[in-house]
Amino acid sequence: MKTIKFAFLLIVAAAFFAQVGHAQVLDPTFSDQLYLKENTFNRRPIPYTHLREADVMWSKRVWRTIELREKFNHPLYYPETPINNRKSMFDVIKKALLEREIFAFDNAALDDEFNVKMSIAQLNDLFVQIDSTQQTEDPNNPGTYIISPVKTELTSIDVKAYWIKEDWFFDKQRSVMDVRILGICPLQEKKDPSSGEVVGYKALFWVYFPQCRPVFARNEVYNTKTDAERRSLDDIFWKRMFQSYIHKETNVFDRTVRGYTQGLDALFESERIKNDIFVYEHDLWHF
Repeated sequence: MKTIKFAFLLIVAAAFFAQVGHAQVLDPTFSDQLYLKENTFNRRPIPYTHLREADVMWSKRVWRTIELREKFNHPLYYPETPINNRKSMFDVIKKALLEREIFAFDNAALDDEFNVKMSIAQLNDLFVQIDSTQQTEDPNNPGTYIISPVKTELTSIDVKAYWIKEDWFFDKQRSVMDVRILGICPLQEKKDPSSGEVVGYKALFWVYFPQCRPVFARNEVYNTKTDAERRSLDDIFWKRMFQSYIHKETNVFDRTVRGYTQGLDALFESERIKNDIFVYEHDLWHF
């Protein structure tokens, strides 16, 4: 009789703890979304049209700056921390680099020609910087200071601009002016150590844009019109949905616009380069 009662108590206790255990497990059927989103995460980039050397009758290489402070470029910067399957473009690039889906090319060698690949160790040193000269007060011996290394992680908040390198060309086979982006370079803010004031940008590394396109196509960005249709990062560049200005074109001196003009004149020069591309295409047509 005692054996039967003991067995019964064991069954009741097991059922109780099973209920408690199940109560602590989140049911996967409770989703934050109305439906399962599959479109963006399974997307592939639209392939480029085949281009022959004989079909390119004119081309011009330019470098642009994308300022993320501009309202139109906010989808590339926000969110500062990942939320609802959305990340900033730098977080997407950083994750893809650490998982070796794409490669970074060292900007210290001014390598926008994609020759010198950065290793994982170099990327880790870049993303997590340790200041070994920082001194803090010793809690066990007040009044004395010891060296306490401070770890600083590079996040999307620190990246406020990008350079992009692109080629504009006229394809006589299709009779169109087209553009292909070749590379992207994130720019980190440089601050004055004494005042904390931003004094410029520091180029971090270059990534090869065609290699990034499959990764960009799987990551969505915010759409101000509707939440039902989220564009991908690849859509942003494919449809030219960003604001930028030209800071360099190919020239015999290999100098930037700011290398020979300053202030408002630099802005006018940037607009002149952009207008020259438009005028070239316009002059090819007869009305």
